[in-house]
Amino acid sequence: MPDESHDVTPAALQAGLAGATGPGVYARWRATMLGTVTEALEQRRILALVGSVDGKRVLDLGCGDGLLTATLATHGARAVGIDVDRSALHAAVARMDTTRDGSAHFVEGRIECLPFPDDAFDVVTAVTVLCLVSDRTTAAREAARVLRPGGRLIVGDLGRWNTWAARRRIKGWFGSRLWRSAHFSTAAEFSRLIERAGLTVEAVRGSVYYPPVGILARALAPLDHWLGSVTTVGAAFIAVAATKRTHDVPTQTASSQMPSDPRPGADSAP
Repeated sequence: MPDESHDVTPAALQAGLAGATGPGVYARWRATMLGTVTEALEQRRILALVGSVDGKRVLDLGCGDGLLTATLATHGARAVGIDVDRSALHAAVARMDTTRDGSAHFVEGRIECLPFPDDAFDVVTAVTVLCLVSDRTTAAREAARVLRPGGRLIVGDLGRWNTWAARRRIKGWFGSRLWRSAHFSTAAEFSRLIERAGLTVEAVRGSVYYPPVGILARALAPLDHWLGSVTTVGAAFIAVAATKRTHDVPTQTASSQMPSDPRPGADSAP
């Protein structure tokens, strides 16, 4: 996730996503060596856990400017991205307009109250988004609700014990609205959160073991895959794969009563 906070919007704060960032932040982050290496490692880890998505209905929570959503679409997914930030969604739509293969739809909305019916998706992804919502329990239950029985949830989020988290906490102490309200968790805490939502955790992997320095990122990136398969200690990014159990999710929300096509129509971002 971009390590910046100056583009937080009032609308995003009111919606409960204190860390929402504009598309310009993503672009600047990916233009740096640190951002290029880090985002590539995180996306590789997520895609490995997602597996084949050809022909599957996939929902990308907190899609931002649509990079992961677009990637899933090019792999054959019937992809939908949802985000609270309208400017990011405009950038996501523009990204798909320049993509030759695949198509995706984008919806403006909050992940704590998803505008989709129960069992609507085969796969749900949530990358660096649960760490930024005020009610992670509700968000996780909503993600589980819209998954079909046997469907997979892939969560990638910010680890607690690493140099990135330490730096971000310090920024929070000195006034960053983004990092003051962010959650940093261990692999065990992520697993408990997901299991309480009615899913069974199948795999936990780490990524990004280097400090937030571009030259070190490039030098240590070749070790990332091996480290991530043996431990999450020191990982700035933790990814968890889980499967929805065949019985009911513990708590249904009001939005589960709303019939809706998973492919947005009138609710799509303009």
